[in-house]
Amino acid sequence: MFTCASCTIAACETGDKEKMPKNCPMRDNDFFDHILEEYAKPENHDFFLTSTAIEALGYCQWPRLREVAEFAHRMGYTRLGMGFCMGLHKEAAIVERILRKQGFQVVSVCCKTGGIPKREAGFTEETLSTPDHHVECTPFQKQLVEEPMCNPIAQAKLLNQAKTEFNICLGLCVGHDSLFYRHCEAPVTTLVAKDRVTGHNPVAAIYCADGYFSGRNSMDGEEK
Repeated sequence: MFTCASCTIAACETGDKEKMPKNCPMRDNDFFDHILEEYAKPENHDFFLTSTAIEALGYCQWPRLREVAEFAHRMGYTRLGMGFCMGLHKEAAIVERILRKQGFQVVSVCCKTGGIPKREAGFTEETLSTPDHHVECTPFQKQLVEEPMCNPIAQAKLLNQAKTEFNICLGLCVGHDSLFYRHCEAPVTTLVAKDRVTGHNPVAAIYCADGYFSGRNSMDGEEK
């Protein structure tokens, strides 16, 4: 079992291979001897070199949104897809506007596409987020409707139909994002990771794990 996250040697960075832990994956020389062959394959070569170039060019200068645009431009992509959470509809509109101004076609699909009630997918009353779900029809009237389910598979397949070349995941829920990645035919990058508690900044809970978030990151409510 590999445990790189808790390694204190970091022979992969320092080159000090004599001090590698016993379970270091680099002990399998044959494995790494063949890895470069993967990067030489046409489906990986330019993609990898371009992403590495973007890392160097914008290092500590470009926000991720610009990195996405620069990468897509250098790869020659013109049609981008975006699967986004309705809770981030405003943010998705801003991203769409910025990318279109930079010359991209942007196909965007929201998570509630299809409007399928959660009950039709097997959800029970106790698993609904808002059992009494209301939709504002006019500024003076609200209508009670069934809570619609998130639909990441449909989001992916609609982008496939639109023949997008590079897709953006913006704020999809944990697990829903995984289904989105799995069903997209074009490669996917994450622009925003969903985290309602931290304002969609998941690393905040890591930075504060021994302080303000102590006890909140553990499933039983107590930090181990």
